[in-house]
Amino acid sequence: MTLYLVEAPGCWDVESDMRSIGDTARASGLSVSALRFYDRAGVIVPALVDPVNGYRWYTDHQVRQARLVAGLRRVGMPVAEIAAVLAAGTPTAHGLVDAHLRRLEAGLTDARRELSRVHALLDTQEIPMTSMTLTSAALAAACDSVRFAAGSDPELPMLAGVLLDTEPGAITFVATDRFRMAIHREPGTVDGDPVRVIAPLDWVDEIRGRRGRDEPVTLHLSGTAIEAAGAGWTIKGTPLGYDYTDWRRAIEARSAGGDPRRAPVDAASLRAAIEDPGTPRVVRRHDGVDHEVVVLAVGDTGGIDVVGDAEWQAGEDEHVAVNREFLLQALAAGGDGQLVLELDGPIRPLAIRRPADDRAFSLLMPVKR
Repeated sequence: MTLYLVEAPGCWDVESDMRSIGDTARASGLSVSALRFYDRAGVIVPALVDPVNGYRWYTDHQVRQARLVAGLRRVGMPVAEIAAVLAAGTPTAHGLVDAHLRRLEAGLTDARRELSRVHALLDTQEIPMTSMTLTSAALAAACDSVRFAAGSDPELPMLAGVLLDTEPGAITFVATDRFRMAIHREPGTVDGDPVRVIAPLDWVDEIRGRRGRDEPVTLHLSGTAIEAAGAGWTIKGTPLGYDYTDWRRAIEARSAGGDPRRAPVDAASLRAAIEDPGTPRVVRRHDGVDHEVVVLAVGDTGGIDVVGDAEWQAGEDEHVAVNREFLLQALAAGGDGQLVLELDGPIRPLAIRRPADDRAFSLLMPVKR
């Protein structure tokens, strides 16, 4: 290239094959402001800048580079990598471009996955809520009767709540931590499709706080929201985003065991016997921690006796042992008055029911000798 510069006061005369910044912008697809930016960034530095008026001049080679820059920016390549492409030889430049393409493809895969999730969330917004109306006292009682059995293991977050499982004509409340399960079925008219949601425990505890009241409460349930609405108040929550254990299978498995022995007990009297300092204490270690165990046996008169370790060893096949704390909580949830204990051998769950009331019961897993 031959460049002729004739110096004159206040100007330069340029006679060459160089292009002005405007011509370069039109030829490359980059704007004038973009060319100035890439000059400051050191990506495409003009071949000549008039020291008097600041005009920038570019060679044909730099126009071709500007076209490369325009294409790479359209596909989102960072400025530093664009500079590396321009400075590299052809094989290396191809490698840099291919590496950026792989990043784009990986990002597109992630975007598709995330947008699929967004589509699913949009679809749930169109699903109408399932509704059911019952009294605030009944709702609080249902939550009370199962709350004690909810899990607290951080490795099992799906159990740290109460399942609300609707069906035509009823809603069932379920809580379990794998060692015990509490179930309460409340009849009523359900409006909408069957739904299973896990209510967080803070929502459940707010509901329990309305015990003693007697007013209609409408539950609204969906996969993304739960709500209890009464006269002038609303308790809202977000369901836990997990699948819940198949509680019906546990019930079916126990029912297949045959006809258990049923023993009526007075809840307050049994609690007093368990808490009596004179009652034999049995301790078993589980996961490195000592736990007190209550060993139950059906007495001669058909009631329940609390026995010690020696009696348990002598009549192992006739007794059922359960965690002491769990049993006391289950008895308290069953309320004062008469309860029925169902004993089905030493290796099957102990059931605790109210007489002539199939709505609520608890299952406690047995402790082995």
